[in-house]
Amino acid sequence: MKSLQLIFSNPRYFAPAWVFTSLNIWFGTWAIYIPSVKEKLDINKADLGIALFCLSLGVFTVFPIASKIINKMGVGKATWVGVLFCSATAVLPLIAPNYYFLMGALFAFGASNGFLDISMNTLVTEIEKEDKQNFMSATHGFFSLGGVLVGLASFLIPIINSPVIHMGGVAILVLILNFYLRKHYVHIVAAPVEKEAFSLKFFKPLLLLGIIGFLAFAGEGAIVDWSGLYLKEVSMAPEALIGSGFLAFSVAMTLGRFLGDGISARIGSVKIVALGAAIAAVGFILVLTEATLLAIIGFALTGLGFSVIVPELFRIGGNIKGVDSAQGVSFIAGTGYSGFLLGPVILGFIAESISLKYSFYALLGCVLLVLMTTLLLQKRSSR
Repeated sequence: MKSLQLIFSNPRYFAPAWVFTSLNIWFGTWAIYIPSVKEKLDINKADLGIALFCLSLGVFTVFPIASKIINKMGVGKATWVGVLFCSATAVLPLIAPNYYFLMGALFAFGASNGFLDISMNTLVTEIEKEDKQNFMSATHGFFSLGGVLVGLASFLIPIINSPVIHMGGVAILVLILNFYLRKHYVHIVAAPVEKEAFSLKFFKPLLLLGIIGFLAFAGEGAIVDWSGLYLKEVSMAPEALIGSGFLAFSVAMTLGRFLGDGISARIGSVKIVALGAAIAAVGFILVLTEATLLAIIGFALTGLGFSVIVPELFRIGGNIKGVDSAQGVSFIAGTGYSGFLLGPVILGFIAESISLKYSFYALLGCVLLVLMTTLLLQKRSSR
């Protein structure tokens, strides 16, 4: 909670934290309108999965060049540019007149998201170095807070009755606040970092953690992209409750990230990952009952479970003996982000070829695999 006090007491820390919130507001608002876009363009689940892959492709396309742009521009200015591009591209998927425009719009939106993701994390890292303060975990909690705000705003869907007006209004309001706060970080320049070559030989201990990261991020991404459609088509929830699954997930995720450090200190990193996987598994079981209320509670439990898994994977990866902490964290981030983006695409094909419910059975299987893997890691560490 100390980091929260730091953020709320000083605009130097609140400004970048709000960028994290903003990114999830843009992305989450798009996510709750996925069923509407699918219906508007009359596309099937497999086509939707391909369109979502274009979003993933945009993210991965910008990854190789983002660091060079950030270093040349300055991390503060790069973060502000990322905010501008996200604001401009957020509405494009919702105004798509056809399927091909949708794919191009999602590619642009994904590239903007990927660039801002890298720049804002680099920005927080640089501020931590300059000020000798730790608030990275709390800023990720603010990212989850963005999902909470999106979920609350989803209750306005029947009133606004226009995805374009909703997203346009959100984009403008978020941009205005970022414009006001940008003065607190736009001048910051990242210190040059000497990079080391990646060697798989020294990363064998990380491979298992990378798999866990992929599966955990895939589950998180799937709920962001598919929870609304699941409640609409499987649980037959009323329109006003379609965004409730994402809201419940985001609220629980936010609370878990703000409180997880204290629990981890008491029981250890590996045990809290196992606990998180077990809680997420119970959540998916409730989601699979198809009952709307139980499904919403299930989404909340999955959010609570996933909230503690990802930060602990970074913590474990950064403390493996014989592996540089930066390389360990980077490796897990790469595999995890791949899961977040590719997982929903794979599930889209499962949903189209079998059913959407079976996609969530697959997610339950992934979480159980994470649980078994962490129990194996716990047994090894206790020897």
